[in-house]
Amino acid sequence: MSAHEVQEIRRFNRFYTNLIGALDYGRHLYTPYTLTEARVLYELAHAHQVDAADLRVSLSLDAGYLSRLLTRFEESGLITRGPSERDGRRQRITLTEEGRATANLLEERSCDSAGSLLNRLSRYERARLAESMATVRELLGDTAERPEPVLRLRAPEPGDLGWMVQRNAVLYAQEYGFDLSYEALVARIVAEYAERYDARWDRTWVAELDGERAGAVMCVRDGIDTAHEPADGSPPRTARLRLLLVEPEARGHGVGRALVSACVDFARETGYRELVLWTNSVLSAARVLYERAGFVLTAEKPHHSFGRELVGQDWRLPL
Repeated sequence: MSAHEVQEIRRFNRFYTNLIGALDYGRHLYTPYTLTEARVLYELAHAHQVDAADLRVSLSLDAGYLSRLLTRFEESGLITRGPSERDGRRQRITLTEEGRATANLLEERSCDSAGSLLNRLSRYERARLAESMATVRELLGDTAERPEPVLRLRAPEPGDLGWMVQRNAVLYAQEYGFDLSYEALVARIVAEYAERYDARWDRTWVAELDGERAGAVMCVRDGIDTAHEPADGSPPRTARLRLLLVEPEARGHGVGRALVSACVDFARETGYRELVLWTNSVLSAARVLYERAGFVLTAEKPHHSFGRELVGQDWRLPL
């Protein structure tokens, strides 16, 4: 451990406590409660049953200080205290209606305060910040359980295709340095899909995590701009996976795996003989998904595209 590392942690602590107003005693979130009092009310509002001893341990509070704090809450009509059902020697703490209303007000103002900080940042910067904060908590031993967000795949709605163009362009510029020619390519692919869409052979999925768009993918007839389709209405031989996208903040939640699986299942159930895709070697995370789904690399070729020197790759999955 170096002196520089110690000083960086202390600088961060000073910066963040000042940023959130933790030192402004008695005026946390423009209420008459201190930061500690607000945290106790939060714990009481979000736990099914709370004993005073649980609060002392979970918040690392001095027993005498916590007792005085709870006495003030009781005198203010925010809580009631009684014997614990688990152990008569322990105190069960329960919020009153007024106490719950106060906790809800603090929660609302806390969310507004955090939202004000995030509004200064771009979507990409917000994702970086959230990921970095999660890393800090993990490395410093935060073991609190976080509910896994709900993943849902749905059909595209009005505006989703435009969103796919925009997010592909932004993310590939930020993460790989692609220029405007990539956005032009994606726009052509999406426009072609919309113009030539056939529900029998083509499909797009939009992934949502807790109701927020988190990714997307397309499965289309290969060579959709040609007229080489069976005259008897039987499935074309080859389907193509296109424009797989997973938002940075959604990575690690199985979004990419679910989108690739949806493509494979659709192509197989529709009657395609094979599913193919083209990607670039720099997209290492996507290549892992393709390999896990059973795709095999069939060809590689260097090329200069999107303002970069790249290696294009063809992948194939027999169905």
